[in-house]
This record gives sequence, structure tokens and C-alpha cells, in this order.
Amino acid sequence: MLLVTAGAFYWSLSAGAVPVSLFDLVQGNVSSMEQRVIEQLRLPRAIAAFSVGALLAIAGTLMQVLLRNPLAEPYVLGISGGSAVGALSAILLGSSGLLISMGAFGGALVSMLLVFALSARGSDWSSNRLLLTGVVLASGWSAIISMLLLSGSEQSMKGMLFWLMGDLSNVKSPAWSIPVVLLALAAGLLMAPSLDLLARGDAQAAALGVETGRLRIVCYIAASMVTGCAVTLGGTIGFVGLIVPHTIRLFVGASHRALIPASCLAGGAFLLIADTLSRTIVAPTQLPVGVVTAVIGVPIFLYLLNLRAHMVR
Repeated sequence: MLLVTAGAFYWSLSAGAVPVSLFDLVQGNVSSMEQRVIEQLRLPRAIAAFSVGALLAIAGTLMQVLLRNPLAEPYVLGISGGSAVGALSAILLGSSGLLISMGAFGGALVSMLLVFALSARGSDWSSNRLLLTGVVLASGWSAIISMLLLSGSEQSMKGMLFWLMGDLSNVKSPAWSIPVVLLALAAGLLMAPSLDLLARGDAQAAALGVETGRLRIVCYIAASMVTGCAVTLGGTIGFVGLIVPHTIRLFVGASHRALIPASCLAGGAFLLIADTLSRTIVAPTQLPVGVVTAVIGVPIFLYLLNLRAHMVR
């Protein structure tokens, strides 16, 4: 996965309307314009793509063990809906850049707190209640998003739609996302042994000394915060957190000590490839990266579903 990630980075930095050889860049055999293209446009976008993909893959892995549902993914509990409401509200008010990111993260935080408050009833904090609360809240956010889209002007409509479908073209300073990825990876690895036990069921995990209630809360908060950071940086990008953990399980198994770091690298590499395709496949027109991940993700998920059905037989 390290080699795949390195190859995806190389392709992302070299491919585009102005092809640039990184070997020439290292040797200083490129023009000043080509160097600016790499440093100011492609490198920040590549870092953002890798970070968002890695964060979504980690969040998807945590959500799937938390809810014990193969369809669980980072957005299933309404985090993306709250983030979208915050970001679209900022766009409607004429904000840009940092203010949109702040609105997105604030909306994600509000959504996380609402789901937690509505689903927690003393010690009875089941995955079913959490899932149902998140799905209902996501429906509410969807209605508000539709209202905001109808309220927007034609000028703001394109920016709003691109944000909803995932857009990395306006990322300027993604350096903060690398420490977030490392922190999320470290937290996932610390929880990995307990997550392996939780995946076997609450009763067995509790019998082996795992405080399942506290672990679920920590897992939910971690997955929600990671998702919020990813959505803040790149908008709503689907299928990464759903298909990457399932695919990686075929290669490394179900142990989270291997699954979490492998999914982190695979998610980053997958989104790097998808983002490069989004800006080169119909160049000079750029597609929202969420469209590309959906086109790639749907057949992969159907293949995995069919493969699992054959394995069960």
C-alpha cells in the first residue's frame, strides 16, 4: 500500500494540462511556471486528497465495527448533513475559504452532539438506537439542504453543488490535515485490540474485560470528529469509507491492527487516483471528485457484494 500510495502521489503531481516530470523537477530542469503549478496547485490538492481519503477510510472502519453493519459508512449518522448545512449557509451569506470550512466543521459538531444526546438513554446506548437516530437526523438535514439550494442564487448554486459532490479544487493550505490523519491513525491503533473483541459481540467483549459502553462512545466521537475534518476539507465525497475497508479486509483480514493502517493508506491512494481522474479525464473541464468516486465505487461494491454471496454459499 505504501508503493501504491507513492505511485498515486507521483501521478497526481505529474499529470494534468501541463505534464511535469518529477525527475526533471528534482534536477531543476523545469520552468518557473511548471514549478509553480506543482507547488501551488497540485501539491496542496494531492495532500488534501490523500488526507480526506485516509480520514474517510478510518472513519468507515470505525463505523462498521461500531454499528456492526456492512453498509455503515462515515456519513450514515448525519455528520455530512450537518456539515453541509453549515457550509451551504456560509456560502449563501457570501463567505468563502476559511469561513466555509468553519461552518462545515461547526455543522458536523452540532450533528454529532445531537445524535449523541438523542440516542443516549443512561446505559442503554445500543447501536440500533444510534443508527436510527442518525438516519432520521440525516433526513432532516437533507430537507434543510434542499431548502438552502432553492434559496440560493444562480451564482452561488454551482459552488454549492460542487461542495455537495466533493470538491478539492479550492484547497489552499491542507498541511493541518496531516497531523489529523496521524492522530486518527494512532487513536485507531490504540483501540484496535478492543475493536477486535467488540466485533465478536457485546457479551463476549464484556466477558473479556472490555467496557463496551465507554468504547462505543469513544469510537463514535472519534469517527464523527474524523468525518467532520474530512468533510471540512473536501466536501461530501461518497463511497471511500464504504468500499475501502471491505476491500482491504479481503487482503489483511479482520484484525484492526492491520486493517486500520492499511485502510488509511488505501483510502488516501484511492482518492488521489479519483481526484487525478476528475481533473484530467475531460480536461480542461474538472469534475467533482465525488462523481468519480461514485462511478468507481458502485461497481466495486456490487462486486464485493456478489463475492460475499458466493463465499457464504
